[in-house]
Amino acid sequence: MNQKINLLQVAGVLTILVAFLHVGCIVFGGDWYRFLGAGEQMAKLAESGHPYPAIVTGFISLIFLIWSAYAFSGSGVIFKLPLVRLVLALISMLLIARALGFYFIMPAFPDNSLTFWLVSSSICLALGLLYAIGLGQKWGVLSGKA
Repeated sequence: MNQKINLLQVAGVLTILVAFLHVGCIVFGGDWYRFLGAGEQMAKLAESGHPYPAIVTGFISLIFLIWSAYAFSGSGVIFKLPLVRLVLALISMLLIARALGFYFIMPAFPDNSLTFWLVSSSICLALGLLYAIGLGQKWGVLSGKA
């Protein structure tokens, strides 16, 4: 039986894991922000009880959960969401652009470590490719022509 791995399902699962890592920062605080490379300023704000880190991190987590829902929709695991092909293509492009453009984004976030940028950019590239190739696998099905 020659069955292809559904890369959108893989992307969906990995994106949920990324969302949960972000939620972990909110729950466990400054040490998690530090470990994940978000910068000392975010860690200190979280430790002081300031709402900014939780709001920003919660918003990022929500985006990742929405993206995972689109991955599962495109893979056929859940119902078809609106504009699924377009949204999956945009997610792919955003992740790949973030991965390849990290050098130009770095100056805007000077507290983030180089390790953070290299690791997060590698993750973004891998996820972006999973979304893009997975979308290619399902393109015909999602267009209603397969």
